[in-house]
Amino acid sequence: MHEATADEWCGWRAATEAALYGPEGFYRRPEGPAGHFRTSVHASPLFARAVAGLLCRVDAALGRPGQLDFVDLAAGRGELTAGVLEALPAEVAARTRAYAVEIAARPGGLDPRITWRSEPPRGITGLLFANEWLDNVPLDIAETDAAGVPRLVLVRRDGTERLGNPVPEADARWLRRWWPLTGEEGLRAEIGLPRDEAWASAVGCVERGLAVAVDYGHTADARPPFGTLTGFRAGRETAPVPDGTCDITAHVALDACAAHAEGVHALPRARLVRQRDALRALGLTGARPPLALASTDPAGYVRALAGAGEAAELTAEGGLGDFGWLVQPVGTADPLAKA
Repeated sequence: MHEATADEWCGWRAATEAALYGPEGFYRRPEGPAGHFRTSVHASPLFARAVAGLLCRVDAALGRPGQLDFVDLAAGRGELTAGVLEALPAEVAARTRAYAVEIAARPGGLDPRITWRSEPPRGITGLLFANEWLDNVPLDIAETDAAGVPRLVLVRRDGTERLGNPVPEADARWLRRWWPLTGEEGLRAEIGLPRDEAWASAVGCVERGLAVAVDYGHTADARPPFGTLTGFRAGRETAPVPDGTCDITAHVALDACAAHAEGVHALPRARLVRQRDALRALGLTGARPPLALASTDPAGYVRALAGAGEAAELTAEGGLGDFGWLVQPVGTADPLAKA
């Protein structure tokens, strides 16, 4: 992989690829993503339990096959995969092949039942779950110049930007369909074609079952006029600087990803569901336990109250509950159809 020098200008896609996934990239650091930002996985074990419940629904929809796959795409340090295995009923766990897919090396102490891979397996029968993956698939940024022409935004390792050439035709087609830029100077768009292709490739690994992508996102009726590119370091949002010291992320055009995978694989229409609705359909309500429990079982009441607080965080408006779930069935019914 080419490493840009400090003074070299390149597009955001190339700069992000090197900064996140290069030999000294952010996602190869030993502390993992949990050292820099908090995902639903880290917020509460209830999230893993809900995903385990979804895997059980997929299992039932598939007729309980002899072997059931769970693939955690962008697995971090395997926290979700381990939590799902722990939460599964014993009979389902005994049939489950668990895969954690991540570019970093396998962490020590991980459950030996988990297979660690750098790419998802093919022929999946079960659930492929990609939590906060697509927002880290690198992409280029377009910005309109004084004449209203969308141009590529170039960047150096220190984060300094300037405008480059007009966007290539394939990117221009994507913009016209999914993120049209008017003639006003300074409008920005994140060209989501690489994410469309990445999602279609992931969905193509599923032979029968369900593929789910979970991310902050937007749809064509509400694109942000200046984009969403940002960085995270040590738990705080920061400027996106492609030098390998911070995460670089941008929200996902989930509708474009869905349409591309549907077209490539001739699949039924995917659904976009808010996380709060998906988790509630899987049994996480955030409701407080009855006060009477405090007198009959004080310890149980405290545990239930803590669980309700964690469920409320996972489903909160303006927070984790605003994540979008892109739900794509492959050769089976959608087990979240009522969400």
